[in-house]
Amino acid sequence: MKCSPQAMCSALVFLSVILMNFLAEAKIKKGECDVCISVVKHLESLMTNEDRKSEDKIEKKIRKYCKDAKGKENRFCYYMGGTEDAATGMLNDLVKPLSVPLPPERICDKLNKKDSQICELKYEKQIDLDAVDLKKLKVKDLKKVLNDWGEDCKSCIEKNDFVKRIEELKPKYAKKQPKEDL
Repeated sequence: MKCSPQAMCSALVFLSVILMNFLAEAKIKKGECDVCISVVKHLESLMTNEDRKSEDKIEKKIRKYCKDAKGKENRFCYYMGGTEDAATGMLNDLVKPLSVPLPPERICDKLNKKDSQICELKYEKQIDLDAVDLKKLKVKDLKKVLNDWGEDCKSCIEKNDFVKRIEELKPKYAKKQPKEDL
C-alpha cells in the first residue's frame, strides 16, 4: 500500500492534534496537588449555602483562612493571592469554582493549568518514630523531628546527641498505637 506524501502529512497532523488534546486533558494524578486539594476541601467545609451565593463572602472567608494559614497552606494562599504580601491575583479563579460546588480535584486541575506552582506544593513525609531506626536517619531529619515538636537541642553536637534527645522526648510527643492481643 502506497501513500502520497500529502496523505502522510495529513495523518501526522491528525495524530498530533489527537496527542495534544490528550495531553491537554491530562488530569491530576493521585498524590499530586495534595496541598491544593486539602485547602480547597477545608475551604468548602467553611462555606455555608448562604456564603456560596456571594463571591464577596467567599473571598472574605478565603482571606480569613489565609491570614492564619501556616506552612504549605500559607504558600498556597500566597500563590493564589490570598495573603497580604501576595504578588499575584488569582483569587478569583478560586472564588468562582467555590461558588458552584465543583470537586476539589477539578478546581485544583484548573488552577494548575494557570499556575503550575499550585500542584508543586507537597506535604513532607512524616517520620514514623516507632518503625524507624533513629541512628539511620540523617541529622537534618533528626533536627526536623525536634523542630516539629517545638523542641531544640542546643547542646547537641553529634548525631548521637540528637538521637538521645529524641529518645528522651519521644514518650511526650510520639503517640504509640496499642498492640492488640492475638
